This record gives sequence, structure tokens and C-alpha cells, in this order.
Amino acid sequence: MKKTLTSVAIGLVALIVINILSRYVYTRIDLTEDKRYTLSEAALYTVKDFNSPVIIDVLLDGGLPAEFAKLKSETKQILEEFATKNNNIKFNFVDPLKDVGQTETILGELQQLGLTPANVTVEENGKVSQEFVFPWAIINHNNKTVKVALLKNKLGATAEERITNSVQHLEYSFADAFSKLSTKEKKKIAILKGNGELDDIYLADYLSTIKEYYNIAAFTLDSVATNPQKTVEQLKEYDLALIAKPTEAFSDKEKYILDQYIVNGGKSIWLLDKVVMELDSLFNEEGRSLAFPRDLNLKDFFFKYGIRINPVLIKDIYASQIVLANGEGNNSQYNPVPWPYNPMVFSRNNHPINNNLEALRFQFANTIDILENNEYKKSVLYYSSPLSTVVGTPNIISLDIINKSPNKEEYNNGNKPLAVLIEGEFNSTFINRVKPIQLKNNQERGPFNKMLIIADGDIVKNQIRNGKPLELGYDKWTNNFYGNKEFMINSINYLLDDNGLINIRTKKVGIPFLDYEKIMTQKTKWQLINIALPVVLTIVLGFFFNYYRKYKYGK
Repeated sequence: MKKTLTSVAIGLVALIVINILSRYVYTRIDLTEDKRYTLSEAALYTVKDFNSPVIIDVLLDGGLPAEFAKLKSETKQILEEFATKNNNIKFNFVDPLKDVGQTETILGELQQLGLTPANVTVEENGKVSQEFVFPWAIINHNNKTVKVALLKNKLGATAEERITNSVQHLEYSFADAFSKLSTKEKKKIAILKGNGELDDIYLADYLSTIKEYYNIAAFTLDSVATNPQKTVEQLKEYDLALIAKPTEAFSDKEKYILDQYIVNGGKSIWLLDKVVMELDSLFNEEGRSLAFPRDLNLKDFFFKYGIRINPVLIKDIYASQIVLANGEGNNSQYNPVPWPYNPMVFSRNNHPINNNLEALRFQFANTIDILENNEYKKSVLYYSSPLSTVVGTPNIISLDIINKSPNKEEYNNGNKPLAVLIEGEFNSTFINRVKPIQLKNNQERGPFNKMLIIADGDIVKNQIRNGKPLELGYDKWTNNFYGNKEFMINSINYLLDDNGLINIRTKKVGIPFLDYEKIMTQKTKWQLINIALPVVLTIVLGFFFNYYRKYKYGK
């Protein structure tokens, strides 16, 4: 008896000591195979400088469908990991639709804040119902607020795949938000003007979004003719130049200014249309228009980087829709139809920029040839589909094509590069050439740099309704959303990312889900195993225990 009491006392003392130590020493062990709860160094870097409370409200609580309950659980785990690295991070889960009587009002208020709900179909006991879920988090720090989308939609994905995609991006989504809140000195982006680029209203949604990360300003090359030295020095103050759908040719002087900007380390994104063609030009009595090449005088500029943009159009069976009217007057009907000159392009998930993105919508896209050039690394981020072909120009484009069934034998020239990332130590395009202007301290070889070339100027263009810009990637005619906005944001983040935060997007996780088909077919079996079997085992064990007692002590 004394020995037993001693053992119990030692156990109690050990338990008390362990609990006291646990107040001062805290650790978590990630036993998952994919290490999805182990934060990367880049993610940890984003929270190290918070010295005042960071309040996170996660709008995932209440009676959630099974897959969103899983998303809630995974979100909690990730936030707990961040909180262990900085105890100023506080989070809580709230149900925004808790007050049933105010549902309509709350729905409207949340959507006005840009928090769009997920409409979920729930099937239970043979009954189908629709529920709204708001998979969002709102982070507040001092006077700043950042919204975090927790749900990653992807065309054709099942509910399980959608949640897996979302969980895969949780670390990046929160680290990205923390980075926005903690950044004190923003990098600068020049939006080039002066060569017929897109008007600001068509860039409005994209620019307003990236303002959270960067300082943005318009920059023209008009002063090249009068003061080229000042122009190049001013341009060098920017970290990246965005050239969005120029329609007027660049002079050799302008090209040399851009060349020196790039060779001196300036990043650049080129969104180019080498063919003159717009959908609006087809809405005439004939329903057709001439597509012809556009000369931007950039062929030699990109040739040095091993790139050639062709003045041709991609026609793709995998295409997004346009809306056309049938009938006249009050009898008109508006029907969405696939438009083969608007390729719907899917990611091959081969790079942090395009990993796990929704399909992109291209419009009258060109093709890019990748020339033999071992100096630079070239990564093709997007291709046309295998069922696509090339249409040369000049050529008549007609709306009549929608009335004909596509002949797959004609779409036999696919997998054409549409977006190419170039990385390396860039050399001047004007090496061993007569310089169009004289600049001080001109360079012919530069440091490591990055450049993105996309053969479609409209990829960054948002639509307009009642004079106001709509969200980039949203098509007001079909109510479809495409991944253009996230792709363009990722592109700039990658080009300007110094701490490797964008690379978190390549993290792969595997989320185990229940097989609902097996659940339905084996429901009775598992109910018996989980309910009846324990009862039977208890009775059997009780019978043998009583029998043993009688056998041992009955004598």
C-alpha cells in the first residue's frame, strides 16, 4: 500500500512540474507528411515586426457544411502557428449570419465591402438546400485593414478539390496580408504612357488593388526627345515598368531609354497586341472586320532576349463566351456563345505565378516564338490549348464563325506560348550598335533581372458599367469570373519579391476527405460496427469476467 501511495505521489508531482514548465516552454510538433503547419522563413519574416495587436476576424463559424468546417479547422491551425511566433496576433471566428432576422441586410453590407459569399448546395437526408458561407478573414492593425479570401475557386473543381486548393494557399494568403500591413517603404511602379497604352479607367481595378503593395505613378517618354538623360534617370527611380497594350510604335530613342532602364535592373511587364482587332469592330452591318498587323517597332528589342511575338491570332476550341443578340426589338434574346478568338487558358501549375489559378481569359491573343538563346532562362507560363490553331493576318474576322460547328481537324496547331517569363543577367539590345542618343554611364551588361511578356494587351483590362470600372477578370455579359486579376498580381509580386514570399504558393498539401459514395453504400455496415459491436463486446467481456470470478473464487 505504501509503495502504491509513493508511486501516485511521484506521478502527481511530475504532472504538476510538467504543467508549470509548460507555461514557460511551449512547442508544437508538425507530424503531417506534407508539413503544412510548418511556416516558411518568408512567412515568419512577415510577422516578426508587429509590436501592437493584430486582430483577425475569420467569418467561418456556426453550422458550416463539412468541407467548410475542414477549411475552418485548417485556418485555425495556420493562425495558431503565426500566433506562436508573435503573441500580438489575436484571432477569433465569428458567424456573420448568426442573426437570422438580419440576414438580408448583413448579406448586402458584406458584399458592399467586397466580401462575396460562396453559395453552397447542402444535401441532407434527401433534402437539398442552399446556404451562404463567407470564407473570408478581416485583419486589422492600427489604422489598416486587409481582407483575406480563404476560398480558392477553380473551374470544374469538386468541393474537396476546392478546399484542398484553399488550404494549400492559406499560408501564402495570410503571409501576404501581414506583409501588406507591415510594409513601411513601398516599391515604385511606373505605368508607361505616351504610346497609346490603355486608358486609366481600364486599368482602374488592377491599379487600385496593387496600391496595397506598391506606390504607382504614370510615366511618359515624351521628354526623351528634349532631355533623354533626365528621362532615364527619373525612370530608374522605379522598380518596375508596366507597358499595357501600346498601340503606337516606339522610337529608337524610347527603346534605348527602356533598354538602359532594364539593363540597370528595372523589372518590366509587357502586355502587347501585335494585331489590330477588337470585338467592338465586328458589331456592324456585315458582322466582320479586317485584322491586320500592328507595328510597334519592338522586334529587334525582344530578339536579343530570344523572343518573337508574331502578328497572328490564336483560335481555340477552349474559348470563353461572348453575348450576341438574336431577333429584333422587344423579341431580342441575348445568348452566350463560345468565341474561338477569346481563348480560355488553363494553368499547368509549373510556376509560383500560375500555381493553382483559375482559367484566364485572353482576347485576340498572339503567339510567342522562343528562339535559341542560352543566356537567359525562359519559362512559358501559359500556352494555348492542344485544340487550337493559328490564323495569319491580314485576315477577315467574322461573327459567322459561331454558326459553324468547329472542325477539330482544323485545330491541330496548338500548345502555342502566350506568356513567357525571362530571367537572367540582361545584356543591352544595343550592344555593338550605333546608339540613337548619347547617355552618361550607359551600360551594356546588367545584374540579374526579370521580364514578363504576354501576347495580349487586354489581359489586364477591366470592363466598365455605367462609367465605373468592374473587377478585373469579371465578365459582365456572362457573369463569369476568370483568373486574370490574380495572375497579374502574382506576376508583379514575383518580379518584385525580394523575400521569396511568392514561392510559398508552390507548397503542396494533401487533405484526406471522406468518400461520400462509400458512406452511402456502407452506411448500415459502419453503424453496426460503431454502435452494435461495442455493446456486444461489452456483454461478452462481462460474461467471461463473471465466469472467471465464479471459477476463481467459487471454490
